[in-house]
Amino acid sequence: MRYISTRGGMPPASFSDILLGGLAPDGGLVVPESYPQISTDMLLAWRSLSYPELAFEIVRLFATDIPEADLRGIIQRTYTADVFGSADITPLRTLRAGLHILELSNGPTLAFKDMAMQLLGNLFEYVLGKRNETVNIVGATSGDTGSAAEYAMRGKRGVNVFMLSPHGKMSAFQRAQMYSLQDANIFNIAVQGMFDDAQDMVKAVNNDAAFKARYKIGAVNSINWGRVIAQVVYYFKGYFAATRSNDEQVNFVVPSGNFGNVCAGHIARQMGLPIKRLVVATNENDVLDEFFRTGVYRVRGAAQPTSSPSMDISKASNLERFVFDLVGRDSTKLAALWQQVDQQGGFDLSATSCFGELATTYGFTSGRSTHADRLATIQQVKQQFGVVIDPHTADGMKLALAQPDSAVQTVVLETALPIKFEDTILEAIGERPARPAFADGMEGLPQRVDVMAVDVEALKHYIAERIA
Repeated sequence: MRYISTRGGMPPASFSDILLGGLAPDGGLVVPESYPQISTDMLLAWRSLSYPELAFEIVRLFATDIPEADLRGIIQRTYTADVFGSADITPLRTLRAGLHILELSNGPTLAFKDMAMQLLGNLFEYVLGKRNETVNIVGATSGDTGSAAEYAMRGKRGVNVFMLSPHGKMSAFQRAQMYSLQDANIFNIAVQGMFDDAQDMVKAVNNDAAFKARYKIGAVNSINWGRVIAQVVYYFKGYFAATRSNDEQVNFVVPSGNFGNVCAGHIARQMGLPIKRLVVATNENDVLDEFFRTGVYRVRGAAQPTSSPSMDISKASNLERFVFDLVGRDSTKLAALWQQVDQQGGFDLSATSCFGELATTYGFTSGRSTHADRLATIQQVKQQFGVVIDPHTADGMKLALAQPDSAVQTVVLETALPIKFEDTILEAIGERPARPAFADGMEGLPQRVDVMAVDVEALKHYIAERIA
């Protein structure tokens, strides 16, 4: 398996070569030369596998340069009951016939990002150890990526983490999870702006080739390919849990901001997993909903703060990977579209054949929620099913409850546990969500964070000063 850039300017590279990086050298995103195809016999054999066994079978198709014995050991160390709360790793909770929640938030930071980040941390340590190298991760988070990355990388040999987050825009619990870490290799930076400002700063650092090479800059945001393939695994696991045979299809409803999570579903579908619909759920920051409804990708000037803050994103970075497939993997066409994004703020495919293929060929539909919708959905799910869900999962559940095709199993991907958004849950149902024992008093722990203006040069100076 070799990897190329969506924009055509990168020679084919191995998995280990691209694992530590973010953007490709030409500013594009890394993708495989082709997606591995899953046969009927493979699906049948995989149905009975445990989560670590299934993860090995899938990840090895993409990480072909890592010896299989080593890869199996890494995955077995990653997906354990001690880390994820049960041997199931991703239990399926059935609300009613045909409607399910895939629990992805039982890891150490109580959000689905742990599913990929825990594996990425172990892969980073393995590859760096083999190459006797170090890496300085520079990332941006709108809420959950940051804590998941820091918990996965804390204490790892050869790794420093510089994580940018929007100052004052995350929940108190999310801030406490990140800022209370005291590990010497973890650096938290609160940017005086929105997530998109932080993400733009990270991209600017990655686009400075000389700085990136000198300071060995790596990435763990959803643009990192290692995260994407780790997320592919739970689509297969969710499919097997929700169906009785491989003749059935499934609809997956995915809360999405940066398009990383649902991009993994797209890849699983391209590999041959029988997914009928991939339903993209957004909040008021509906750049993705607009694209899948109209064919217009229009970057917003700034994201609107909402009660599902991890999706407060106006530029969906991972959409580039899907559009690359949508335009027939033509890097010239893809690069031209993203040039329009840079120069005009978006592009319009509504009059092209590509627009019709969004639903017919690729199975995408979408919808959006408001704060009032989230509150109503959280109330409804609690009243009807006795289950409390977080605001992001509620964005997805609103669309799932409206799915007309009851003959097809519908699986909502859980985003986080409710405790991470206590104020919204309290507003919705008048009671505080259950809090794990280890989280008691977390908001009162000493916090270590540096506040920074939206200033790329200041960020570069900050990084250089701490790793010199």
